[in-house]
Amino acid sequence: MPPAPQYPSFAAVTMFVLGLLIVLARASQAMFEDSEESDERADAESESRVPATGAARIERHAETGRTRAERIEREILDGDEADADPWSDEAGDSSPWGDDEAETDARRARERASDESGRATDERGREQEQVAEGRDRPTGEREQPTREQNLDFSTGALLTNVALSQGVFGAVIVAAAWLAAVPLGALGVEVGNPWNVGLPAVGVGVGVGVALYLANELSAKAADTADVDYSEDLREALAPDTLRGWAILLAVVLPVIAGFEELLFRAALVGAFSAGFGLSPWLLAVFSTVAFAIGHGAQGPGGVAVTGLLGFALAVAFVLSGSLLVVVVAHYVVNALEFVVHEGLDIEWV
Repeated sequence: MPPAPQYPSFAAVTMFVLGLLIVLARASQAMFEDSEESDERADAESESRVPATGAARIERHAETGRTRAERIEREILDGDEADADPWSDEAGDSSPWGDDEAETDARRARERASDESGRATDERGREQEQVAEGRDRPTGEREQPTREQNLDFSTGALLTNVALSQGVFGAVIVAAAWLAAVPLGALGVEVGNPWNVGLPAVGVGVGVGVALYLANELSAKAADTADVDYSEDLREALAPDTLRGWAILLAVVLPVIAGFEELLFRAALVGAFSAGFGLSPWLLAVFSTVAFAIGHGAQGPGGVAVTGLLGFALAVAFVLSGSLLVVVVAHYVVNALEFVVHEGLDIEWV
């Protein structure tokens, strides 16, 4: 006789994992918010510095209206032209036709003036480029870090961190369900039912996933139109730069994310809690949706709203199908299409 399910113990472990996940989500949100503030502060400081340092570097003379480099160039040309002019007073009474030495001196002076003019022009060009690019900083001031430097994570490190953390959390949920003798049926797994764990379930999941992806894109567009902050920083940070990175993302990281999140938010919080405590699955769907949305706080208010709608749709699909595989596949399809379309193909079709 199988042991009686220990739903309270399983619920305690599930809520502990949920709490840890929300704490990590809040930490990620704070990290990205600090990064954005740092970027904005760096941009503001760069803009405020350009006029001051630019004025110091290419300050125009109040009387002549020329920059320092232009004045140097003019002074060189004026001085050398005076020396090189065979008809000037400085050249004396010598004639260009009667004095080879004077001609030679004049030619050399012109060449020297041309060289100095070129150097002055190059210097002015470099100075103006530095001002335009905001690189002209007071001595001792360090360049502001970029967002990637602020995050202090490479794409590979982020992918590894996400896969390991969510994989470990998923393993904890599975172990807790096994130790608490929670029936597989309560988690949405019915062995032998092809519409629950077979290819038909996969097909249903793909169809649901494509539909939810389209709805997700329209919801994100609506949030953007309403000027509600929808951050894509996390997705951009996770997007690989190499073919090998994309293979790891699509074949390992995204399946782990979809599997863990559906196991926690749908199978455990909706299926097991409904079976173990006699609660309405629709009420639990609302609860899991709120928790799912909070867990994606790093995407901003718009991201929380859009993710909440997606979470509720997945909860509805789970309740109606009774299949964990259906919602795992659907979740994976949504995430994979978002990465491939936006980050891989760089398409903004909405």
